[in-house]
Amino acid sequence: MKIVVLTGSPQKHGSSNLLAEQFIKGAKEAGNSVTVIDAARANVRPCTGCVRCGYGGPCAQKDDMGSESGAMCGIKAEILGADMLVFVTPLYYYGMSAQLKTVIDRFCAFNGEIQRKRMKSALISVAWNADSWTFEALTAHYKTLVRYLNFKDMGTVLGKGCGTPDMTARSRYMAQAYELGKSLNNQ
Repeated sequence: MKIVVLTGSPQKHGSSNLLAEQFIKGAKEAGNSVTVIDAARANVRPCTGCVRCGYGGPCAQKDDMGSESGAMCGIKAEILGADMLVFVTPLYYYGMSAQLKTVIDRFCAFNGEIQRKRMKSALISVAWNADSWTFEALTAHYKTLVRYLNFKDMGTVLGKGCGTPDMTARSRYMAQAYELGKSLNNQ
């Protein structure tokens, strides 16, 4: 299975990326191919809502999302070539990072293509906060994406109390992320 991991942390060595690394390790050991797209460092401009794409593409913007001159390239091509998308983000004000959200907003120009693929998906996130309700808004958003884009949810790893990379490295969430990746061998 081809997996695309969309990371959204501006902290290259931050807690969410630590969990992503463990997920990737497990997924590769299970025989999957993995491509990482670093949304925080990609040249992706926000959707302007111009609707020149007609909700079916191509997007009017020319950046790392791709699809210039009718040719499929860039992030769009990676996503449409995948069997699974994994969304990785630190929790920022109870939602995903702006960097990841910017990439997801640009799905607008190829929603139909994503929906028809019936891809698999997963969510990996971390937060300093450890309250029971910490991830409610993020998981509601993720579940809405799953429903709208016809994804099959393969699981989530929600690292509460992972405020620093050291805290995360010592947490049970490292093993959970690895096991989620490893579990994808027969799915």
